[in-house]
Amino acid sequence: MTAARLRVRIDRDTGGGLLLLLAATIALVWANVPGRDSYHALLETTVGPAALDLNLTLAHWASDGLLAVFFFTVGAELKHEFVAGALRDPRRAGVPIAAAVGGMAVPALLYLAVVGLGGADGAAHGWAIPSATDIAFALAVLAVFGRGLPIALRVFLMTLAVVDDLLGILVIATVYTERIDLWPLLGALAVIVVFGLAVRARWRPWPLLLVLAVIAWALMHASGVHATVAGVLLGFTVPAVAGAGETLPRTLQYAHRVTPYSSFLALPLFAFAAAGVTVVGEGSMIGPVSIAAFTGLLAGKVIGVLGTTWLVTRLTPLRLPDAIGLRDLLPVGFLTGIGFTVALLIAELSFPGDEHHVAAAKAGVLAGSLASAVVGAALLRWDARHPRSPDMNADGIPDRNTRVIG
Repeated sequence: MTAARLRVRIDRDTGGGLLLLLAATIALVWANVPGRDSYHALLETTVGPAALDLNLTLAHWASDGLLAVFFFTVGAELKHEFVAGALRDPRRAGVPIAAAVGGMAVPALLYLAVVGLGGADGAAHGWAIPSATDIAFALAVLAVFGRGLPIALRVFLMTLAVVDDLLGILVIATVYTERIDLWPLLGALAVIVVFGLAVRARWRPWPLLLVLAVIAWALMHASGVHATVAGVLLGFTVPAVAGAGETLPRTLQYAHRVTPYSSFLALPLFAFAAAGVTVVGEGSMIGPVSIAAFTGLLAGKVIGVLGTTWLVTRLTPLRLPDAIGLRDLLPVGFLTGIGFTVALLIAELSFPGDEHHVAAAKAGVLAGSLASAVVGAALLRWDARHPRSPDMNADGIPDRNTRVIG
């Protein structure tokens, strides 16, 4: 990736993250001022064709529809990383993959421990809530506060986060799917196969691709599997190797085209729909569920990421990437605690019909994500101000990657 293209990506990280924060703030304020009923009434407005069973509330359109756009970019980026990026080489990808697994397992166990000790009946189903990492927010904080740190740290965080999201998607598709209708699911998969053939055409059939994507999404929604899974699978079909006459693989081309719509439209609108937790007049939101979500994100993530990385680099031949040391992973561990988007989605899926548990979980997610962002940002500045050794990853070879975030 050229320096100019990387600069554009970092600028998008910053702008998208700030817009996400603004949308969430507006929703949170609106949901807690006089007239807050208008916020909830807006989200409960039903639109869409009833004949196709798509007469959904605006809140459902945000979580099921808009997030599919975001997950398409995640799928395309994952495909690129597996085929031509950091996940292609097991020696380079091993540590962030292991860190992602540890960063999901420890928060889940911590969540279960807290709700178990708190005696919260039925709350254990939300074990995956603090396991998610919000790529957009985490990269935005790194772009703003990580100036002067190695570019390799962004690649490490990106790799960890996309693996985290892949595991989160698998959890959503399996644990939080109540029913599966086989024929719509098979229809969705068939349309995704057709999309995969069309996306390889030498000409760019954009209208056809858009129609196929919408049909695949609608069939996936009808099957009972969360519709965002369709976005991931569609992204996986995009070729990750440049074809004849192409300077970039289509995974990067399509992600580059769709990311602005994801970062500046889909994610902010979802944040607006999901972050409006009413706490005024609703009684205390402090309870086992909110404490468990908060603790899992703020403490569980950093313990899981750092603990797993320490074990892997001590007990196996795997090492951290060039120019990255264990000290750099302390702020990264806290950045992975910014759950937000996917965590809010899982909170909604965990407690269908239980508005109190949903509100408490969302309150814990918002508080934990904010605390993780603040601590992570402060530690990034601390890390950037301290001198670096010539062999940060302690592999016996002087670091060669001298490019920094700036």
